[in-house]
Amino acid sequence: MVDMATIESLCKRRGFIYRSSEIYGGFNGFFDYGPLGVELKNNIKRAWWNDFVHGREDIVGLDASIIMHPDVWKASGHVAGFSDPMVDCKESKMRFRADQIFFAEVKVDGETIGYVSVLEDDGMQAEAEKKANDLKRKLSKQGTLDSVVLKNYMDARPDEYEKIPSPATGKAGTLTPPRDFNLMFQTYVGALRDETAVAYLRPETAQGIFADFKNVVDTSRVKVPFGIAQIGKAFRNEITPRNFIFRSREFEQMEIEYFISPKEDWKKLHREWIDACKKWFVSIGIPENELSEDVHPQEKLAHYAKACTDITFKFPHGLQELQGIAVRGNFDLTQHQNASGKTLEYFDETLKEKYLPHVIEPSLGVDRTLLAVLTAAYDEDEIPNEKGTPEKRTVLRFSPRVAPYKAAIFPLVKNKPEIMEKARSLYLKLRRRWNVFFDAGGAIGRRYRRQDEIGTPFGITIDFQSVEGDGSVTVRDRDTTKQVRMSEDEIVSHLSKEIDGI
Repeated sequence: MVDMATIESLCKRRGFIYRSSEIYGGFNGFFDYGPLGVELKNNIKRAWWNDFVHGREDIVGLDASIIMHPDVWKASGHVAGFSDPMVDCKESKMRFRADQIFFAEVKVDGETIGYVSVLEDDGMQAEAEKKANDLKRKLSKQGTLDSVVLKNYMDARPDEYEKIPSPATGKAGTLTPPRDFNLMFQTYVGALRDETAVAYLRPETAQGIFADFKNVVDTSRVKVPFGIAQIGKAFRNEITPRNFIFRSREFEQMEIEYFISPKEDWKKLHREWIDACKKWFVSIGIPENELSEDVHPQEKLAHYAKACTDITFKFPHGLQELQGIAVRGNFDLTQHQNASGKTLEYFDETLKEKYLPHVIEPSLGVDRTLLAVLTAAYDEDEIPNEKGTPEKRTVLRFSPRVAPYKAAIFPLVKNKPEIMEKARSLYLKLRRRWNVFFDAGGAIGRRYRRQDEIGTPFGITIDFQSVEGDGSVTVRDRDTTKQVRMSEDEIVSHLSKEIDGI
């Protein structure tokens, strides 16, 4: 498994992702997508839209405003309840999410000698045990160390707050009790800067869909069951953004609200959506055996939810949610109907009755999906160089469907006009259909390696046989490194099959 530092280094070096405002020291929780990153990101969004909107008869699209009427967020519950528990370290001035701090009482032969704390990650148990052993040695305590049982800081008793050390300093008594911190970014609309002008950057795309539900029904001839899809930016003032682009303050969502009758078999439809979403992840290059499901227990569901299943993926920092697929009932439409005073009921011509539809919500982040695609694609292997000596290479095994460049065109030499002319001609021909790259600089082996590292599936070399012989060119496969000769017409057919599936 590749580590996050390696992914970040590759992204910076090859122009996938940069830290935002890097020349000013960066801005925590914000990222810029470079030339390759924006291509990969757009390809992921395009694949999702093609499959779930253009590829289905029961889904339509929407692009709602980022800043909406503030009453939208009051009705949805975000103003009053969209918060994370926050803890401050009074000495280091660092801020943590309370549910990401874990602590343990350290006991020797049943006697408490102190506390240790760690931040949540895959190795936190081992880290806590090491800290417990260090504390035992520091206090010169004899005897057997009891099992180290980690608990979440949210479960700490008030009398324990002063005893639990800060993860930042290791000192006890510096952490504050948990308190709620609203995650929405507040702004002002208009010339005034008072309470009447307060608005918010949206923390999710879903509420725009609910607010426009009646408009879509009235103008689009849709019939329940149907879905409204949206791709768009969302903003959350995360307390501790971390793990690269996995959790950031500005991100992009791909979300569907699928509206169904209250009498519909929601369990069956929920299962169908889970299967469809997993199949889509496989289509963009994430192996099926790297996807799993996390079913939320009933006691942890939101009060209005009937079910929620996360599709999970093992990221460099551990097994985490990739996509959530929730059954939300009709809570959102009910809230907006009550708050706005406008009826949002749907008249079902088949049942001859009105009702507020229930929803199934498949929701995922573009940035998180991109990180999963990068992680699944990253590989290191050895292939022979021009002299036949095994040489290590870094390769991104992107699915051709989402790869930033679909092919790279290489004239074997630059000093033969016929080769350069044929290479440019082929490049311009292919560029009309796909994003392709032209590279005439350096040894052909080094050019192959550069394209392997950015995930270009095919390398096309124009050589002497191409201009003096049968006109064929060499097509190299990134993953196998095998090379075959093809005519120009065969290349177009081959790329169409591999990239577009036609």
